[in-house]
Amino acid sequence: MKMKKILYITNSINGSGGLERVLSVKTAQLVEDFSYIIHISTLNESAVLPFYKFNSDVKFHSINTKPGKLLYFLSYLAGLRKIIKTIRPDIISVCDDGLKGFFLPRLLNIKNIPIVYERHISKDDVLMKEGYRNSIVKKIKIRLMDFLSNDFDAFVVLTDGNKKEWSNTKKILVIPNPLPFIPDENSSLLNKTVIAVGKQGYQKGYDRLLKSWKLIISRNPGWKLNIYGKKIPAQKLEELSKELNLQSSVVFFDPVKEIEKKYLESSVFVLSSRFEGFGMVIIEAMSCGLPVVSYDCKYGPSDIIKNNEDGFLIEDGCIELFAEKMELLMQNYDLRLKMGSKGKENTKKYEPEAIGKKWDQLFNQIKLK
Repeated sequence: MKMKKILYITNSINGSGGLERVLSVKTAQLVEDFSYIIHISTLNESAVLPFYKFNSDVKFHSINTKPGKLLYFLSYLAGLRKIIKTIRPDIISVCDDGLKGFFLPRLLNIKNIPIVYERHISKDDVLMKEGYRNSIVKKIKIRLMDFLSNDFDAFVVLTDGNKKEWSNTKKILVIPNPLPFIPDENSSLLNKTVIAVGKQGYQKGYDRLLKSWKLIISRNPGWKLNIYGKKIPAQKLEELSKELNLQSSVVFFDPVKEIEKKYLESSVFVLSSRFEGFGMVIIEAMSCGLPVVSYDCKYGPSDIIKNNEDGFLIEDGCIELFAEKMELLMQNYDLRLKMGSKGKENTKKYEPEAIGKKWDQLFNQIKLK
């Protein structure tokens, strides 16, 4: 049987974000277990290496764009067409959460290759980051996304919550992210360490987390809050930490490739996000046996966490209740152990083998529009 050739279209593979990590895990699974031939196109990355480790059989193609909006667009499109003509993929999968990705079926105008769209964040996320929170531009972009989403031969989202926001999209299905690692051991849950993971953007809500931490740290001496993620000085989180007099108990770290080790050295995981696309850090932490405290934000946490069983889902923005549940876990080892054990069991459905089968099934069944 002929091996299927997949071309993934994305912007970057050298960052430390969730999309890059998922792509590294997913493509490795498809190569190793299902014998796919994988190509990945990126933008302006011919001289850089991936942040995460990719299977050595995965082939990368960098499109070097030209300055200026029009030249950028034309050079990007020409680069994609050249790559497609050269490798002749059986399926194209678009992993671009920006608006331009939605136009690719029309711009490429390919009649004989199915095109899949993979949505890794909720509809509003990119728009909020762009500053279009309540503007007419946001409404226009959302309508464009809704309209263009039906140009794809399959439209994949990460959660049932995500699926609801694409109610007008016809060929939609849910395939969650895979676990990037499966630890052989669990955290001892004995260290006085709470961990949060993700870059310092508005999305991650670390300002809210610091305010919750302030409410409980004086009653819990010796505990540390370790935050791992790309630092963004404009967020002024370290300044806020000083204002709240938390310098001795809060530490900000740069991203680390071996984040698994940091989970295993911790006892509680917290997610203070204002919104998510999935919340892969939740299943990462759970796979290490950590109980979780998370805001019930859109979208992801409620699809993963079973409230009061393997973690706590907190009403979005309720800083006091978030602090209360953090403290409850910090002070109760048996509860940490019970919830952490249940969480590890519940993450088995996210193991790469299980998620790889879902993608293989889609790629074997997909039909042109």
